[in-house]
Amino acid sequence: MNLLRRGASTRLHSAKGAASAPAPAPLDALPEPPSPGDYAEFLRITLPKQEKNVASHRLGSERVWLKKAGPRHGKWGYRVMAAVARMARLDIIKPVPNPGGEAAIATEARRLKQLAAAGLRVPTVLAQQSDGLLISDLGESGRATVVLQERLDQAAAAGPAALLAVWREGLAAIAAVHVRGQHLSQAFDRNLVQCPDGVIGYIDFEDDPAEVMTLTECQARDWLSYLHSTAMMLEAAAPQAAGQHWHAALATVNEEVRERIANAARRMRWARKLPASRRWGRDTQRVRAVARLLGRWHDAGV
Repeated sequence: MNLLRRGASTRLHSAKGAASAPAPAPLDALPEPPSPGDYAEFLRITLPKQEKNVASHRLGSERVWLKKAGPRHGKWGYRVMAAVARMARLDIIKPVPNPGGEAAIATEARRLKQLAAAGLRVPTVLAQQSDGLLISDLGESGRATVVLQERLDQAAAAGPAALLAVWREGLAAIAAVHVRGQHLSQAFDRNLVQCPDGVIGYIDFEDDPAEVMTLTECQARDWLSYLHSTAMMLEAAAPQAAGQHWHAALATVNEEVRERIANAARRMRWARKLPASRRWGRDTQRVRAVARLLGRWHDAGV
């Protein structure tokens, strides 16, 4: 019913008297908004109204994030990396299928709880349904988090020393996950966030590499994923010094993980000769930079 037309009609026929108009609903019959802290109710009433798959909301003084089950994702989200994985026979860099839908919601909730139990900084699962997930924001007291990708971009503009200082924080954050016997899902710089207290937190767990890989493979994949997302700026700014930090970080990890990474360096030799031109796309440039850095760091050492 068009409420505006209904209002106009009421004014035009006011002679019929107020008694002919429908009685307003009693106040106690109107739905009340969920109280702060009633996460399950907030999820229940907000989920059907949210159009985006991921959105932030205010619940009292809290900022929360609501993820709803979306359509099934394509089998391989990163075609260039999938092609490189096939040609190099490197399963550890092969993109992991993201099932989307309710399966992705269940995976994310499980992984967040798993990593939180290991003492890592991840969003808290506040409420869960089969088709939706409500999680906390990693900010606090009105202060927001900063994505590591943004910090790296800013640091790169300030010079190699600043870039390497921030990049090392990412290396340390990945090492902190592995020392607890855990792994990430997509260890790209965009999925590492600096919390207001300076601790690096982790986000985005809709897929789980452990469903198709061993823990050793998952952890090697974490290192290579982080390198993949940062290789272009490192190669342009400070490849030699970055290699020293890379080996210092890897010195603390499982020997099998180091062997997997060294094997990746050997099998990706051919990718060093990929065209550098931008016309081949940014993903091709990233793969080329990864191959060239791994070759520099693992063939001749640093």
